[in-house]
Amino acid sequence: MFSIFIATFLPDIVFAESSEITKPVTRSYNIPAGSLENALSQFSSQSGVKIFFDDAVIQGKTTQGLAGNYEISAALDQLLKSTDLQPVSHPEGFTIIKLSTESALSPVVTTLPSIKITASSETSRYMAASSSTATKTNTLLRDVPQAISVVTESAIKDQSIRSIADAVRYVPGVGVSQGEGNRDAVIFRGNRSTGDFFVDGIRDDVQYLRDLYNIERIEVLKGPNGMIFGRGGSGGVINRVTKQAGWEPIREFFFQGGSYGLKRMTADFNQPINDQIAFRVNGLFEEAGSFRNGVDSDRLGISPTVTVKPTNRTKVVLNMERYHDDRTADRGIPSFQGRPFDVKHSQFFGDPRRSNSIVDVLSFNSLIEHKFDFGLTVNNRTNYAQFDKFYGNVFANSPVLGSVVSLGAYSDGTDRENVFNQTNFLYSLETGPVAHTLLAGIEVGQQITDNLRRQGLFNNDPRQTSLRVPVINPITNAPIDFVNRNIDANNHSKINITAFYFQDQIEFIPQLQAIVGVRYDLFETDFRDRNGNQDHLKTKDGLLAPRFGLIYKPITPISIYANFSQAYVPRAGEQLTALTVTTETLKPEKFTNLEAGIKWDIRPDLSLTAAAYRIDRTNVITVDPNDASRSFLTKGQRTEGVEVGLNGQLTPHWNVMGGYAYQDGEITSQQFGAPKGNTVAELPRNTFSLWSRYDFIPQFGAAVGVIYRSSMFASTDNTVVIPDFTRVDAALFAQFNKHVRAQLNIENVFDVNYFASVQNNNNIMPGSPIAVRAALIANF
Repeated sequence: MFSIFIATFLPDIVFAESSEITKPVTRSYNIPAGSLENALSQFSSQSGVKIFFDDAVIQGKTTQGLAGNYEISAALDQLLKSTDLQPVSHPEGFTIIKLSTESALSPVVTTLPSIKITASSETSRYMAASSSTATKTNTLLRDVPQAISVVTESAIKDQSIRSIADAVRYVPGVGVSQGEGNRDAVIFRGNRSTGDFFVDGIRDDVQYLRDLYNIERIEVLKGPNGMIFGRGGSGGVINRVTKQAGWEPIREFFFQGGSYGLKRMTADFNQPINDQIAFRVNGLFEEAGSFRNGVDSDRLGISPTVTVKPTNRTKVVLNMERYHDDRTADRGIPSFQGRPFDVKHSQFFGDPRRSNSIVDVLSFNSLIEHKFDFGLTVNNRTNYAQFDKFYGNVFANSPVLGSVVSLGAYSDGTDRENVFNQTNFLYSLETGPVAHTLLAGIEVGQQITDNLRRQGLFNNDPRQTSLRVPVINPITNAPIDFVNRNIDANNHSKINITAFYFQDQIEFIPQLQAIVGVRYDLFETDFRDRNGNQDHLKTKDGLLAPRFGLIYKPITPISIYANFSQAYVPRAGEQLTALTVTTETLKPEKFTNLEAGIKWDIRPDLSLTAAAYRIDRTNVITVDPNDASRSFLTKGQRTEGVEVGLNGQLTPHWNVMGGYAYQDGEITSQQFGAPKGNTVAELPRNTFSLWSRYDFIPQFGAAVGVIYRSSMFASTDNTVVIPDFTRVDAALFAQFNKHVRAQLNIENVFDVNYFASVQNNNNIMPGSPIAVRAALIANF
């Protein structure tokens, strides 16, 4: 509890705590007339200030609404106009007090409830209002000139999302690649990536399968993002926002069980220690089988976080994670005569007992942020991580030939150590009528990677790198020796990164804004092949990644934008395993993006977006159509498309998320295995997805999800077609009381046969038959 002296006012109060306000900040608001309670909630989302209030004081009060650009205090004044409430600023934020109808000649001591509040950027279950990822400043999504999809914490819970692949199912323009059963692989607008993953804006590019037990929300930024993220960020990036310790107690325990032996438990515990320190820990345990014969997985994770606020201008966040994933590396089924082989979807090809993927991750992270009284904000993020990964696989490496199929085998081990440090300086100023939000930053980092690949040799024969088996029994028990040959990877690489970037968010007038930025990365590679196939290679690339975006707002809730951006992907890490490394192959890929779109916040809790784009890609790494362990360079490809997204609340009881994407990708130059004019691999022409939840009563709700994907080619040679499919999911929700709720998720309700993802012509992953998962969630 704490006290404050307030003269001439009665003790009926509303309390609101915001982040420290060091200078007037103008934001755009669109809050309709109606309930004051709803209006304050919308104000919280649109301003980034979360408001707690006394229900008895607010009950029955209305507001005339708010539309336009206001400073925070002026916006509150406008919202409370014609009421008997008034905001009063104090060092911690705002106190909104009820005016006395009496003449008070002496001050009254008012004791306020001791409530700690954090900002929230979600305006409904499935809609986020703002993000700090795309610009490194807290910006409304409609004021960012690129397509962004946010998978909120509510969506993660409602859809029972456990992986990156699950998370992007309802994100237009993004698909899932197989990743050889051992890593996250995402198709961003026709561009496959296994490295464009970030945590709180820091690179997390080791190839493994991530869990979301400690994640608050997932942000999918589409198009080249080199200016913000540096190397990579080619067709898009995925940024995971972690759960931070705060001052609202949390005790949540999640228990789930379901089809194919799924057992999953998570815990989320948050406890304020005092007014300056809060502690949070998230934990995970999971065991799961599969509809695929011999395939299973185990996961363990723990992630403690401490937040310290020594002053109201300074925040320190310390976090670590220990994560372990052990699973069968499953590469699916082969093709036959240009289609997936007609076989039971449960049939494994190879040997599941000798196909294992194990990864251990240990990471430490820190954030230090300070707001100076003259308007400058400085923040620093540091990440140190160790990754130890090994996988071996025995798999189909040819199409079915008559009554036989060929199997191959290899193992791969990677040890990596990452260190990144990123410092940002943010400052707002006005030059006459023009307002600027300036960002300047520096990032330094180092990645040290050791990689060893061993070829599988069958039957103790050094010449037998493949083995033919009958398709009626495609499991082999033949002895396999894993040997590092002279032509296999045995690499050591050190990557040093130094980057400088500058950005200006300009508001010429409230209707016209621009974002102009540029980043320079000095990317130094020191590569050594321990097998002695190549000389010791060193390269130094200076990568310049610009971005220019223009935003026109005919009315406040509508933004029309155009954007130009570039990004580079220099060779690093696992890319060097599959290539024959030379000075030529070390040259970076280049991505150039043109995008135009419109964002319309129909209401503060409902958003409609549309975008049209073209991405040109040069010096491309292309996976061999018939051997996923080998890659080659090609000159270029072009992807064009249109996507539409809808997120938010149609009615107070009806929430939706999803969208439609039309995509067309073409190989623009003759290359090995892919003639000019061929279609880009893993790129369906049409995709549609929509998740819809309706709450019939506060205690009971239901949801239905529909996913459609048109046919696509498995690889750039366009010889194998993956059929189209439509899948329906469903869920039921029951709130027994304020502490306990239950959830039932059903995947593939109508048990359709389909193929979820591919890696190449001979590694095609069947989709799961109908699967049921039941969960019980307890909060205390």
